Amino acid sequence: MRHSTDPSARESPDHDPSAHDSLVHDSFVRVRGAREHNLRGADVDIPRDALTVFTGVSGSGKSSLAFGTLYAEAQRRYFESVAPYARRLIHQIGAPKVDSITGLPPAVSLEQRRSTPGSRSSVGTVTLLSNSLRMLYSRAGTYPPGAERLDSDSFSPNTAVGACPSCQGIGRVHRTSEELLVPDPDLSIREGAIAAWPGAWQGKNLRDILDALDHDVDRPWRELPAEEREWILFTGEQPVVTVHPVRDADRIQRPYQGTYMSAERYVMKTFGSTKSAALRARAERFLTDAPCPVCAGARLRAEALAVTFAGRTIAELAALALTDLDGVLASAPPSGEAARVLAADLRARIAPVTELGLGYLSLDRTAPTLSAGELQRLRLATQLRSGLFGVVYVLDEPSAGLHPADTEALLGVLDRLKAAGNTVFVVEHDLDVVRHADWLVEVGPRAGEHGGRVLYSGRPQGLADVPDSATARFLSEPPRRPERALRTATGELLLSGVTRHNLRGVTARFPLGVFTAVTGVSGSGKSTLVGQALAESVRDRIAAAEAGFPVRRLVEVDQKPIGRTPRSNLATYTGLFDAVRALFTATPQARARGWKAGRFSFNVAGGRCETCQGEGFVSVELLFLPSTYAPCPRCAGARYNEETLQVRHAGLNIAEVLELTVEAAAGFFAEVPAAYRGLRALDGIGLGYLRLGQPATELSGGEAQRIKLATELQRVRGEHTLYLLDEPTTGLHPADVEVLLGRLHGLVDAGHSVVVVEHDMAVVAGADWVIDLGPGGGAEGGRVVAVGPPDEVARAGRGRTAAHLARAMRLR
Repeated sequence: MRHSTDPSARESPDHDPSAHDSLVHDSFVRVRGAREHNLRGADVDIPRDALTVFTGVSGSGKSSLAFGTLYAEAQRRYFESVAPYARRLIHQIGAPKVDSITGLPPAVSLEQRRSTPGSRSSVGTVTLLSNSLRMLYSRAGTYPPGAERLDSDSFSPNTAVGACPSCQGIGRVHRTSEELLVPDPDLSIREGAIAAWPGAWQGKNLRDILDALDHDVDRPWRELPAEEREWILFTGEQPVVTVHPVRDADRIQRPYQGTYMSAERYVMKTFGSTKSAALRARAERFLTDAPCPVCAGARLRAEALAVTFAGRTIAELAALALTDLDGVLASAPPSGEAARVLAADLRARIAPVTELGLGYLSLDRTAPTLSAGELQRLRLATQLRSGLFGVVYVLDEPSAGLHPADTEALLGVLDRLKAAGNTVFVVEHDLDVVRHADWLVEVGPRAGEHGGRVLYSGRPQGLADVPDSATARFLSEPPRRPERALRTATGELLLSGVTRHNLRGVTARFPLGVFTAVTGVSGSGKSTLVGQALAESVRDRIAAAEAGFPVRRLVEVDQKPIGRTPRSNLATYTGLFDAVRALFTATPQARARGWKAGRFSFNVAGGRCETCQGEGFVSVELLFLPSTYAPCPRCAGARYNEETLQVRHAGLNIAEVLELTVEAAAGFFAEVPAAYRGLRALDGIGLGYLRLGQPATELSGGEAQRIKLATELQRVRGEHTLYLLDEPTTGLHPADVEVLLGRLHGLVDAGHSVVVVEHDMAVVAGADWVIDLGPGGGAEGGRVVAVGPPDEVARAGRGRTAAHLARAMRLR
């Protein structure tokens, strides 16, 4: 590993750390023997009170070093200082595999969390701005004559004293109707007219109860009297009757007491209480949601909505974009010292959020609708107001989803965290952020087992002398646009007068047979135009089999997780697990024992380890200490029982196969076409470092998107396909971007069409057509600013994209 010492540093990072362990003023964090994930005994020295960027290709081990080692060790040390009883209340991460770390301050992690926030979580709750706004209304609001002053909780839809009693603070109510519950009124109840009822025995039970209540279950639904139909579907009564089921020839069914439940009651109960995603989704088909008729969607009680500030209710201010909210607060006439102080404090808290390019968001925007990058930047903005000193901030790609025009503001925020006396560690691929760093740590040289080494630790300019660096060539010389003539469109898709969210009567033409990039700052309307308007239009026209419509297939590739639990993994999602199980089922040992494919599934009883239920780990309860997870004592984490693991193919059992990387598995399954084809697609898109059994919960959004794309690449057909991708380069090193672009341009060369929503100007520069939205975000966006080939858009100079695109194309 190469080191570059900082002349201003008080100690050289090349010195033996053991000589300095006793020195309080050692200015470096020193890591020795880090072995987390694919790290191979990594040693590295990193200066404190500096901005350090960890970089390297995807899967190289940089996150394992920054988060899995440094942050994890800081957390472990903090938890050791907490009382054992209190530790039980805190979610803890395990001790990292590392020999020693010295000079490490306390750490704060700002990761791109992969868990989905609840629907009650919002921009206001994430940033704590809602607390300040509620206090403003409580202390400085204008109350109706004679009204009692309310405390701040009364202005929260998430408290019992503030939430609208009709919708419980959700703002919307779910309802159903006869048309939804009975889609085909020509059917009788026995024939399944009430589609909302469950299937199998439970549905038959409800029909038998109606029969016992003397309702005609064989008469067409439309012929039943209106009052009878109303009672069957919507009654709140639950009568109990004796049911005499029809006897089957092969079994005796005795009479039983049955309780009736209306179709509406069944649907609402299932939707509200089931833990099954499938049952909830089925129930949702029979429901519509609408604004609450009591609060009109404002989510609060009437007494809270009667209080105003600057002539508006708290719900009205929460619905404004943050830039507009700041304007209202700035122009509001002072109505006392409390109003002045609270409004000034609220504006000071809004400032860092808008500085990070998120001024288009409103306080009531729900967290599940935000991207991981938006959520992380909201938390970053909140930290600027925390006043913490002497801590390490560990950030995970804060530039993700950020337009180049907003990157400068991000760099300013990072500098302010450092200037406040903190150390900033950033895992990042964006070249502007990398160049801005005080110190650079590159991990590599490649991904997975071919990475895990610290190639360089030093000043950014010294990276040019590292021959194994995958980053150096991009820092020294930005990539040129490939020497390729612009493709000629074979047709076009026209969207006219699109008015949705912040799009206002937008008309856009998407040429076919080419690579199109849709650009614009965050919140300008890109995802709405492509992911909603264009996708829905194409989907509807394909479904209608419209004559002459050139697109025969639509493929949407987003960054949503491929699974919500550790039981879902790379192999199960891609279908590789089916090929793997079929291979083991065909072995002589399995055939001799009469085992089927289900024997080799860790999700069902039979072949799995029953001690851990196929999880591979068990929860260990410790008296006066927090629960922890440990490898299963019976299967040692293999997830299968001993008998199943005795079956081997080419020397490996099924647990060992699931531990193979995609790259290694491609060689192992070279003679199995069904598996090899999928593995080659994954490896060819830069995912060769992932393990076959890697849980879905461990995959980033970018990895999930590329897995979906690789799955689709196996299905490439001759018919014209339109591929829609939402920021496909998120989380990718520039070297990985080249690999991905090679595959996407290959699709276009094969006669298909590709449309990407993208911020990476290197990708945009290589497109055939650009649609730039803006000029700003939220209310300031939603318009087409420029269209045309990349060089024309760059030279036109309109909008915030042009200058950055011109720089990427070396036109300036």
